[in-house]
Amino acid sequence: MTDVSDPVLLVRGDREFLVEPGEEMGTDLGVLEVPVDVEPGDTIETHLGDEFRVRRLRGPDLFHHFERTGAPMVPRDVGLVIGETGVSRGDRVLDAGTGTGVLAASMARAGASVVTYEQNPDFAAVARENMALGGVSDDIEVRTGDVTDELEDLASSPDSFDVLTLDTADAPSIVARASDLLVDGGFVAVYSPFVESTREVVETAREVGLANVRTRETIQRELDVDDRGTRPSTAPVGHTGYLTLARNE
Repeated sequence: MTDVSDPVLLVRGDREFLVEPGEEMGTDLGVLEVPVDVEPGDTIETHLGDEFRVRRLRGPDLFHHFERTGAPMVPRDVGLVIGETGVSRGDRVLDAGTGTGVLAASMARAGASVVTYEQNPDFAAVARENMALGGVSDDIEVRTGDVTDELEDLASSPDSFDVLTLDTADAPSIVARASDLLVDGGFVAVYSPFVESTREVVETAREVGLANVRTRETIQRELDVDDRGTRPSTAPVGHTGYLTLARNE
């Protein structure tokens, strides 16, 4: 059963709206009044009689419905981070470069408790709104500021982190303190669209003695399937970035 505070998706054809129970929303098909006790599988009519189906919010939906303050991490890259680090219930995650917040929210939905840093105050405010919309506000603390200014306090805290995720230009300086921030066996995952910054992260990780340092380019091709035949699509962007992974041992 859906908690009455959880947002849901209202779907009709190619239209999707992420809404909260009790919300009223105007659409081109009329006004939608969402009941407080709305459940996935319900049908809601606009005041003009057009029906929307209620669907439960899933993790990949965050990418499409969060308000954007830049280019969010795409679902396949989020999946790689979660799959390679094993983020799960009970983990503590330190994240830097919140942006839209798709990665942080996805890790929280996997059961982790996340502290994430965003330097831009406006972006941080949007990220907090996104966390509320995604139903994960209780599991994520969005801090406004530069994480490098707080590394000493974070490193001296008795509560170490299980995973460190970075999508920020100053990632090497944070990777340099990874051993002080992470539990034994904890993971570092650094995402970057550029080869140059990726190389600096790899070199830093090796210099400080992190183990299993490796980098993967994230590439994915979609296929066009039609009556003529099947072939790789030429439309979508195949490359998104580079993901560097390492472990504290």
